[in-house]
Amino acid sequence: MVGDRGRFNDLGAVPTNRTQRNVLKEEDENDWHTGELIRLLVDLAGLLHDLGKAIDAFQRRLNGKLSGRNLIRYEWVSVRLFESFVGDDDDATWLARLAEPTAADDQRWLSELRKDGLDTPLGSPFKSLSRAPLAQALAWLVVTHHRLPELPRDEVFQMSALRGLLNQMQPTWNERAFDPSDRKALRPYWHFPHGLPVTTDAWRQRARRIARRLSPFALSSNTGSAADAVLNNPFVMHLSRLSLMLADHHYSSLEGAHAERVKVTPGNPLLANTCKKGGGPNQSLDEHLLGVAQWPSTRLRLPAFCLASSSTCRGWANTDA
Repeated sequence: MVGDRGRFNDLGAVPTNRTQRNVLKEEDENDWHTGELIRLLVDLAGLLHDLGKAIDAFQRRLNGKLSGRNLIRYEWVSVRLFESFVGDDDDATWLARLAEPTAADDQRWLSELRKDGLDTPLGSPFKSLSRAPLAQALAWLVVTHHRLPELPRDEVFQMSALRGLLNQMQPTWNERAFDPSDRKALRPYWHFPHGLPVTTDAWRQRARRIARRLSPFALSSNTGSAADAVLNNPFVMHLSRLSLMLADHHYSSLEGAHAERVKVTPGNPLLANTCKKGGGPNQSLDEHLLGVAQWPSTRLRLPAFCLASSSTCRGWANTDA
């Protein structure tokens, strides 16, 4: 026996000292402080990124019934749809609604939709999402998952515009061909003949799970929080965008009875893409959204991806609060 025999009771137990000091320092064993946030942002952005493909113009284009250049890119429509769901809410509020949507929430996606070129001149979606920093970060991932915004050639750049730059974004930054004067040509870009995949059981189930896990990162806009820094965190946003682009590119390449394809209820008329050979229908829109959303969680290991992307990423992770 080691110690003072008189300190042990009949069962052999001995009192020990307690401390509230962080002796083990377990957090030092994990320097991937933003890994979970990145994964959740990519997951939810995957569910949102191609919602705009539900427009009549895109579906007609896939079916060979519409040609020529897009007047509005579907990424911009996707952001407007997300903006209509979030509304004026802060992050905690809209995430709670996404986790437990009501019939009114289902209708908001389209009933509150702001339609560039058909409605009066509209402000940037990033400005209307100012009370929801996480929503702004998601909107950025959605609108940039194919191309970065570009200032129209006829606009003169001024240094003063850098302050609040995203609050000035317009559809012409995403597609030069946008012409608000041709209302008739723009109508198919804001018409959703088959609704949206947001009411399918599979989409709801995954959105509910992500919303609940993302909620701890969202604090009320009245309190101020680290969430305000998400869009301004180049490490988080850069890796999130890379992950989303990789997931989208990979899943879009899956054809036929590929083992990685998500099983969904057949019969959804909305298409996401066509086969490379022959141009026939490939993935339905609901399958594509679910597949892109879940791929980073099941296939992409962020620390390994970071190391493969840049030898300096790990150092950035170590300094990230």
